[in-house]
Amino acid sequence: MNMLGPKIPTRIGIILVPLFLSASARAQAAADPAAAAATSPSNDECLGCHSNRLDRSKGRAIPAIGEAFADSVHGQINLNCVDCHADLQGKDLPHDDKLAKPVCSTCHEDAVKAYDQSVHASSRRKSGDSLAAGCTDCHGVHDIRSSKDPQSRTYHFNLPATCSRCHADEAVIAKAHIEAGNVPAHFQDSIHGRALNKSGLVVAPNCATCHGNHEIRRASDDKSRVNRYNIPKTCGSCHEGIRAIYETSVHAAALREGNPRAAVCIDCHTAHDTKVVDAAWKMDLVKECGTCHKESMRTFRDTFHGKVSTLGFARAATCADCHGSHGILPKKDPKSLVSDQQRAHTCGKCHQGASEKFSRYDPHADAHSREHDPVLYYITMAMKLLLISVFAFFGLHTILWLGRSLVLVRKLQAEGKIDDDE
Repeated sequence: MNMLGPKIPTRIGIILVPLFLSASARAQAAADPAAAAATSPSNDECLGCHSNRLDRSKGRAIPAIGEAFADSVHGQINLNCVDCHADLQGKDLPHDDKLAKPVCSTCHEDAVKAYDQSVHASSRRKSGDSLAAGCTDCHGVHDIRSSKDPQSRTYHFNLPATCSRCHADEAVIAKAHIEAGNVPAHFQDSIHGRALNKSGLVVAPNCATCHGNHEIRRASDDKSRVNRYNIPKTCGSCHEGIRAIYETSVHAAALREGNPRAAVCIDCHTAHDTKVVDAAWKMDLVKECGTCHKESMRTFRDTFHGKVSTLGFARAATCADCHGSHGILPKKDPKSLVSDQQRAHTCGKCHQGASEKFSRYDPHADAHSREHDPVLYYITMAMKLLLISVFAFFGLHTILWLGRSLVLVRKLQAEGKIDDDE
């Protein structure tokens, strides 16, 4: 630690010393590569101890890596042990119990640069005891395999299980303060999860499809694949046709203008709980539209369509039936399903033979707004006054009739025509 300076914190020193030693070893090897190669342990020498048998002769277990390394991507290209364990270059065996941590950037510079921008690397920089994933957590150590290998941790069908090691562990979630919670549990039940795990579709998305591989960023980061403004592009990498339609919509236009409330894919379909598009889902989707369009939802609920859909009648028209789904356009656009030019055709999808006059029905009539619909407003007021008048008249009539009945009863009792008990 003295050669690093007395002011460097102990925790940083612990991290930097192995890196410094590895860098020094590589520098020495670069200065005299022939001498270093001649004196460095060969793979056979290393595997003499680190074979598949555990040597406990010295009271400790030596990691058995022989077979795992031979089948690994590094073993397949005959990588030398000292290429990763650079602090052993030019050294004799046996080596110290604790070796310097390998520096993956020596070979994988681009991947490490991308990782350094990720939320995992950021967490590790903030805290020395961070549980955030590093290279070996996802790829393994001596058993690293190609992502195309079905036995690889990063193979398309295996990746969710790899991510689940942390993101489905309640202890890790609690300690790392992961707000999203147990995301893998939600993903497994989604249409994407079932397509991946049950149907075995290689085109089905996994975690990396949406979040990326090494450069996984927070959703709040404007460069993140799951940032709100980037969601349509991310989903569109698979659903390209849907994205093309969405880009023409009023929602996409609002998003391009920087409106953070503009609807994107995950607002209607959710992020990890993406469900099958069925009748039940469509009925629930009405509530999602109402989270932004509160007034439209209030007036819709007062109509026939709104009331029967609330009762669960799936054939009743809801938001998407009239306005469309991905390509929603403003009413003034002639191509809009609710424009004056298209409205009769839109109504005719359910009401065969719907005429222009029929299509003038207002699905968002507001009986409480004199400005929006004065005729309906005054008719509603008249009906309320009529109802109040009827109740008031018959209420008064009942009270007067009750008084008259009591007088008559007392008279009959006095004349003995009825008993007092009656």
